Amino acid sequence: MSTTISYKAWGTAHGHEVFLFRMENSSGAFVEITNYGATLVSVNVPDKNTKLGNVIIGFPTLQGYLDDNCYIGSTIGRYANRISKAQFSLDGTTYQLEANDGVNSNHSASSGFNTKVFGFEINEDELVMVLHSADGDGGYPGNLNLRVSYKWSDDNELSITYKAVSDQDTFANFTNHAYFNLSNGDETIVNHQLKISADTIVVAGDDYIPTGEIIPADKILLDTNKGINSYYILDAEKVSTNGYAAQLSELKSGRKLTVTTSYPGVFLYTGDYLNSKHLNLANRYSQPFEGLCLECQLYPDAMNRPEFPSALLKKQHVYNEYINFNFGLI
Repeated sequence: MSTTISYKAWGTAHGHEVFLFRMENSSGAFVEITNYGATLVSVNVPDKNTKLGNVIIGFPTLQGYLDDNCYIGSTIGRYANRISKAQFSLDGTTYQLEANDGVNSNHSASSGFNTKVFGFEINEDELVMVLHSADGDGGYPGNLNLRVSYKWSDDNELSITYKAVSDQDTFANFTNHAYFNLSNGDETIVNHQLKISADTIVVAGDDYIPTGEIIPADKILLDTNKGINSYYILDAEKVSTNGYAAQLSELKSGRKLTVTTSYPGVFLYTGDYLNSKHLNLANRYSQPFEGLCLECQLYPDAMNRPEFPSALLKKQHVYNEYINFNFGLI
């Protein structure tokens, strides 16, 4: 492994220093990450003509993230996605969360990890973001310690590992909220091709809260009036046969993204509400359908849906999940 890791001062947030980290492999391809929100800022990989280009939405300055309301590139916690009525019960106690999406909670509202300044460690070729989330943070029980590990390989694979421990039973669900656009921002995502190794999806209502129903995942054409906001349940046999959880490709650039994960599903969000107050790295204000998210995660609203696989993190047990993004050519 010949990844080099460097970093520079990038400003301050909430009274803490913020840094921009660069992980570069032997070919010169590199990713940038900031400890504000443990956020993925850029992924710079070659196209079919070997030209390096950034394939996610990001901002050139910290201010873009401080003013962002679309979770661009960030680590989501304590619980990714929506929680119905912004509450759940655990061990006989009802916990009230902040409602930031009507009566529901999404991505842990204003206490979300996307706005936290993480500590960091550099261990040779590994960059680790560390965060302590105190008991009661965002309404959740338990003092929780999270480690988000990033590795960048010579074959342009970004590996993200989430490890967490709580001193009380709690619910946890972490993911990365990168918006991918393999065209280097030259096009919208409308002409991207996406395959997901899933036979079924979780049905959600108009408020994006799961109804509990699970239906076949038919082929879907992107409707730019509505977009797609769906949790795809990965089929283990399909994942094994295909060799991926999801695969995104874009013909013009010749780029391909292959996603593998330990999570049971992928939430596909086509960026229909995407916007920004600042110019992004493509030198324009972010617009709907400029990027799509492949949020590998546990089931949405699992704590209120006993028929779903549990998202309970037992006291002193280790949360351990990974997401790998491999960037190659078609």
